[in-house]
Order: sequence, then structure tokens, then C-alpha cells
Amino acid sequence: MDNSKSIKINIKPEAADKIKAQAAGQVVLLALNDGSNKYSDIGGSCTIGANFQFVILNQPDPDFPIKVDNNADLDMYTSSAELQYLDGGLIVSQKDAALSLADDSGVIDGAVTINVSKNN
Repeated sequence: MDNSKSIKINIKPEAADKIKAQAAGQVVLLALNDGSNKYSDIGGSCTIGANFQFVILNQPDPDFPIKVDNNADLDMYTSSAELQYLDGGLIVSQKDAALSLADDSGVIDGAVTINVSKNN
């Protein structure tokens, strides 16, 4: 993994618990879910940059080399494709069993999914 680039994200405790319940010490990707990568299960022009997901992997994916520093101690990465849609002040929270991704500009995705990948 290329650790020369990194971003930071604050994951609220309830959201961290939900992600950790599925991740169990595995690698977590912050990935677009808009048809732009091999982990996307939805797509279309109206979803470009608007849908995100956490992808759980058994091992790192070299296509996602950017370390995501986080307060939940998750081994998390993303790619440059995702960075174009993310600003400073990233935060993940949970409301009514749904995960929300926001930054300083506001809510990016109010329904972030968690997917265990079969591709890795």
C-alpha cells in the first residue's frame, strides 16, 4: 500500500460498531458505488459520485492505495477516484440503522452500505 498519501475520517461510535461487526479485523475500503469500480453493484449517470460503500476485504487491494486514517482503528483505504468527491472534515455517522457520509460541505451519501466482497 502507498502510505505517502492519506486522508482522515471521523467515525462516530455507533457507525464504527456497525462497520467493525462486519469487518472483524479485515481491510475496509471506502469506495464509490456508482459503477466506476469492480466493487460497485449499482451504476448510472445519476449516481456518479453520490453513492459510497464500505467494502470488506481479506487483503489490501492495490487499486485502493490511499490510507484513510480514522479514529475507529480500522485498516481503511480508498483511491484517487473517490478523493475527487471528498472534502475536509469527513465524518461517518449512523441514524436509524443507516450510515451517512458527510464532509465540510454537507451530506455526501445518507445511505452508505457495507459489503463483504467476494472478489478478494
